[in-house]
Amino acid sequence: MPKKHIIFASFAFGWRCNNDNIVGRDHAETIGCRTSRDILAGIRGCGSAILAAGFPGLGIGFVGVSIAFGLTVLTMAYAVGGISGGHFNPAVSVGLTVAGRFPASKLLPYIIAQLIGATLAAAALYVIATGQTGYVMGGFASNGYGDLSPGKYSMMSALVIEVILTAFFLIVILGTTHGRASAGFAPLAIGLALTLIHLISIPVTNTSVNPARSTSQALFAGGEAMSQLWLFWVAPIVGAVIGAVIWKAVGEND
Repeated sequence: MPKKHIIFASFAFGWRCNNDNIVGRDHAETIGCRTSRDILAGIRGCGSAILAAGFPGLGIGFVGVSIAFGLTVLTMAYAVGGISGGHFNPAVSVGLTVAGRFPASKLLPYIIAQLIGATLAAAALYVIATGQTGYVMGGFASNGYGDLSPGKYSMMSALVIEVILTAFFLIVILGTTHGRASAGFAPLAIGLALTLIHLISIPVTNTSVNPARSTSQALFAGGEAMSQLWLFWVAPIVGAVIGAVIWKAVGEND
């Protein structure tokens, strides 16, 4: 699909959702809020990888991208966490549902908003990036294994690391947002956890732990990135469920 068609379709789908054709009137206003929030999050995180990571002589590299993703979640969780919970991520929403922290009835609207927001953020980044003279598309910060892995890691390596790190991420989220945790520090711990996750796994998969982030970038990268996208839905969601089950077994009760 041509990139301009993806951009148009993402805007059109977002308009339909906000006008009740997909999720209903009860969710229309909150879908718009979540979508706007996820656009900002996507531009900050993936924007660092696309625009700043490899800038000649001054690029921020893996460490800078890792910090950028962590700061994105940290700042946005403080900014809008009190409004919508600050999920930004279908795997997080699924994990919170499994853990009994989030109603299943709201899961689909949240995931729709996350996908719309991530895709619109990717569309904005595409417009910005292609405005550079001589810009070469490359992987567009997409996730992958084999030839698409920054370190050429196998599918099994990608699957295992995404499951483990997403489980870890959910345990951190559930632990720091529990009633017995110190109030006000959850976004800091969650942001630092995401930074750590990126420092570990960028060489393996370019770090997903977020199906919406993977989907939006794959739509613009196209080709093999789309054919490998399944793994970046399956592994984070399986990891999120595992993390939620572990937390419920060992940490939920006072």
